[in-house]
Amino acid sequence: MQRLLSNISQRGAATDVVLKSGTRSVRRSELALTVDDLAERLRSLNVKSVALYADNGIDWILTDLACHALGIRIVPVPLFFSAAQIKHTISSSGATALVSDQQNIEDLINAGAGQAFCGRTSLYTLDESGPAALPEGTQKITFTSGTTGAPKGVCLSALQQLAVAASIAAVAAEDNPKHLCVLPLSTLLENLAGVYAPLLSGGSVSAPSLADVGLAGSSGLDIKQFLHCISEHRPNTMILVPEMLNALTEATECGWRPPSSLHFVAVGGGKVSPELLRRARAAGLPAHEGYGLSECASVVTLNVPGADQIGSVGRPLPHVNVQIEQGEIVVRGSEFLGYAGQPDSWNAAPVRTGDLGHIDDDGFVFVSGRAKNQLISSFGRNISPEWVESELLAGPLLQQAVVIGDARPYCIALVEPRNAATTDLEIDAWLRSANQKLPDYARVVDWHRVIAPHRATIESDYSVEIEEMYAIKAEVSNQ
Repeated sequence: MQRLLSNISQRGAATDVVLKSGTRSVRRSELALTVDDLAERLRSLNVKSVALYADNGIDWILTDLACHALGIRIVPVPLFFSAAQIKHTISSSGATALVSDQQNIEDLINAGAGQAFCGRTSLYTLDESGPAALPEGTQKITFTSGTTGAPKGVCLSALQQLAVAASIAAVAAEDNPKHLCVLPLSTLLENLAGVYAPLLSGGSVSAPSLADVGLAGSSGLDIKQFLHCISEHRPNTMILVPEMLNALTEATECGWRPPSSLHFVAVGGGKVSPELLRRARAAGLPAHEGYGLSECASVVTLNVPGADQIGSVGRPLPHVNVQIEQGEIVVRGSEFLGYAGQPDSWNAAPVRTGDLGHIDDDGFVFVSGRAKNQLISSFGRNISPEWVESELLAGPLLQQAVVIGDARPYCIALVEPRNAATTDLEIDAWLRSANQKLPDYARVVDWHRVIAPHRATIESDYSVEIEEMYAIKAEVSNQ
């Protein structure tokens, strides 16, 4: 981490603002001193591990950097986690202190009264529940909720995090970028690619509160506030998830204009339809798809200007080696240390991603879907549901779609429109249009309207509707 702070201090004028949130800011000359002061406070309190449960802002970033400078473990806790998930995250990580700016935090943890720590945050000393089972060298534990209620803790070293950030900075080749954080900083992607990488490039980071961005919970987005935030900050770079890119694309197609300062938008966190990327670029959004996973400390591959191919997730970053083994994407050179509390996972290399894909002759990586989700039709055709779903979600009509078809003669879909007023005729017309971009064996033959479908339970939740769709089509074909 001293390398990061040293790099910041040597780039640009001492009076340059490097961190900004609301009316608060930190200048280049102030950053290292502020981080050192916070680190000394943690050292004096004998803090061994910090759980960080706070809104986006300068306080979050400074606390994270102080833990790095001191070499102690930090555990970012997403604000959208449930009370049970928060307690699980803290207990399984062995955190000895909590830094938070949230109200009524005492109701969630077993701790004494807090003391002022950094800006609007307070530090609470936690009752230790015993040492956590963690691999040696763990500096950050990033928790992902996954498909079950209990989050899984991915353990990373400080060197691994910096290697990823340095690779992103080198490949993106953005000199002194002005980055706007619009994803939660507890998201590893925004933490490394949205804070460390810009700072390593001599740039600055704006981190408005999540409410100022327009985010609420895990998936709520106030598009008007989101547009206002971007227009106000006029960033050079941003990181978006596909849903955010779709919202911005729709807004530009309806007349909103992205700031002229914006010249690189990385998109990750899910499959992005090539059609959505084309629409975004036609609307003036310089969107580039990337790919990564927490077990590789986030970003593995990235499309960038001058090395870009729509439909791919880009070329591997310099610090990793990516290969295809029996159709699966396998990553070496950026392996995580293991999962918290799961010794059998420690120091296991390489990372077998569980994602299916291929690499073309130019070195671009293509992801076709998850191995565990792959459908094999009754005609023997292999179909990635994520591929079909990305086409269904490429337009503005649908919010969610889950494709079904394993051991069946054709695919069907359970879909949720963005607007409850959307008619069945409109949905049907859109699906027919999307089908034209798919081969016949992957087309959606029938569909059913649902609310908030979840892949893990969809076939049991809607078993009657699914069987009816297949039965009706079978009757028609037999007439």
